[in-house]
Amino acid sequence: MKLLPKLAATLLLGLAAATAQAGNVLVVLSDENHLDLKDGKVLSTGFFLNELMQPVKLLLDAGHQITFATPNGQAPTVDASSITSAYFGNDAANLQVHKDLLAKLALTSREKSPVVSLARIEQLGYDRFDAVYIPGGHAPMQDLLKSPALGRLLTDFHSRSKTTALVCHGPIALLSTLPDASGFVATLESGQAPRAPQWIYSGYQVTVISNQEEEQAKPQLGGGEMKFYPQTALQQAGATFRSNATPWASNVVVDRELITGQNPASALAVGEELLKRLK
Repeated sequence: MKLLPKLAATLLLGLAAATAQAGNVLVVLSDENHLDLKDGKVLSTGFFLNELMQPVKLLLDAGHQITFATPNGQAPTVDASSITSAYFGNDAANLQVHKDLLAKLALTSREKSPVVSLARIEQLGYDRFDAVYIPGGHAPMQDLLKSPALGRLLTDFHSRSKTTALVCHGPIALLSTLPDASGFVATLESGQAPRAPQWIYSGYQVTVISNQEEEQAKPQLGGGEMKFYPQTALQQAGATFRSNATPWASNVVVDRELITGQNPASALAVGEELLKRLK
C-alpha cells in the first residue's frame, strides 16, 4: 500500500500546468550510487544534476507530466561532482534554480521520493507514456545497461516508434534490449570483443560520451579505470557512433525514435528536441 501515495504523487507532477495536449514522460534513473571500476576500485556516482534537471524543468514548464522510475524503485543519488555552476553556463543562479527544483520534487529523499519501480511501470502499462528519458552520470553503467525490466520497456517503445531520449552515459541503457545483455556486458568487462548480436538498434546512428572525452575525464575517477567505455560498447553492439568535432561541445543525434546527446553540454538540447516530439 505504500506505493499508492508515491505513485499518486508521481503521476500528478506537472498536473497543475497540464493541458489537454500534455504528454506523460517517463524518466528512468539508476538505483545505484557507485560504479565498480577495474581492480576492485569503486567510484561514488549517481545522476548528473544538469542532465536530469534541465530537461525535466523544460518539460514541467511546458505543462507535461513526469513519472520517475528506477529498476527497484529506490531513491536515486545525485553525483556530488555535478553540483557545480560549470554545468549551468557558469551561472550560479541557474544552478540554484535547478537545485531548488530537485529539492521540491524530493527525488533523492529516502522518505519522500516519488520514484516507483520499473515493475510498477510495467503493471500500469507502457502505453500511458508518450516518451522516455534517461539521463547520464556514471550510474547507468552499473545497472541500467543490463536491467531486464528496462529492456522490456525500451523494446516496447521501439516497437511503437515512441520517443526515447538519452544523454551522456545514459545511452548505455540501450544495451538492456540485447537478447543476453548481462553476457554481452560480461564479455566487455573481460576485455574481449563480443560477437555482434541481434539488436533492435543495430544500424541506428547514436551518440554517447566519446572515448576521447572519457580519456580526458579520467582524473575524475580518482586513479581508477572504467572496465569499458560506452562508445566502444554501443559500436560493438551494432550502433553507428556520431561524435562532435570538439570534445565537450553539445552534440545531439536523432535517428527514428532515438534522441541521443553526447555529454553534459548536450542535455538542454536533448530536452528541447524531446519537447518538439511532444507537441
